[in-house]
Amino acid sequence: MSVLRPCVVQVSGGEPLLRNDVVEIVRNIKQGSGVPYTILVSNWSHMTEEKYLELRAAGVDQFSVSLDFPDERHDDFRRCPGLYAHLAKLVPRLASLGHDDIVLNSCITSANLAEINRLADKAREWGTNICYSSYSARRTGNRDYSLTTPEQLALLNRELDQVESRRDASNWIVNSSSTLDATRRFFEQGGAPGCKAGHRFLVVTSDGWLQPCSMVFQRYRLEEHARMAEEFTRNNTCDECYVSIRSYLDKTFPQLLWENVSGFLSVKGAAR
Repeated sequence: MSVLRPCVVQVSGGEPLLRNDVVEIVRNIKQGSGVPYTILVSNWSHMTEEKYLELRAAGVDQFSVSLDFPDERHDDFRRCPGLYAHLAKLVPRLASLGHDDIVLNSCITSANLAEINRLADKAREWGTNICYSSYSARRTGNRDYSLTTPEQLALLNRELDQVESRRDASNWIVNSSSTLDATRRFFEQGGAPGCKAGHRFLVVTSDGWLQPCSMVFQRYRLEEHARMAEEFTRNNTCDECYVSIRSYLDKTFPQLLWENVSGFLSVKGAAR
């Protein structure tokens, strides 16, 4: 932490809740301070109320819960029987505690394309926020879940248009409008050039190595961060993903500042 000094850390896997020391890992990330902002990404198959409260106390600021379908089809997609029933019972109960730190993370695929707004309905029902990300065949090698046909792209636009119409002052739809617009372009163009993996974001593996991103298995030692940016990032031509982390860090600092502050100002202005 003292070498990289990140402002945001995402703890993910695999499945981080399979680690018996995940609470200790979060505590070491925080080191007794309020930074970095820490996100735990999990399918919640192993989450309990006790574990949730332990992780909050250790320093998790946001719990990102994977949800691919708003019903039991989620079990088949994740190959985890009973997972949806577990989520349907646990997520609303923990959301009702009022910490406002649970976000449903829904990856848009050809399989759940028509469910985009039903997933938003489920977030409302459970009392959580929702964030959409884009499927990448780079991760799985399976292009069947990519959006490629005119019919799929038209449906994507209709669903995202409806998402946009549902925004309100609570910011329960986490993605900004510019992020959803870039998501449309990613699927329409079949890629998103200009990735800054290795420079604006990177992966620290469980055994302490650095990778430019989770889908590039080129490894560097911790002290070689500058060399990774020089060798990999400067020459990186990959355009095969538009994951949530990248969707934020592709933006300039002024754009990020405006998207976060303008919403706050508009709410304040409306209250006068």
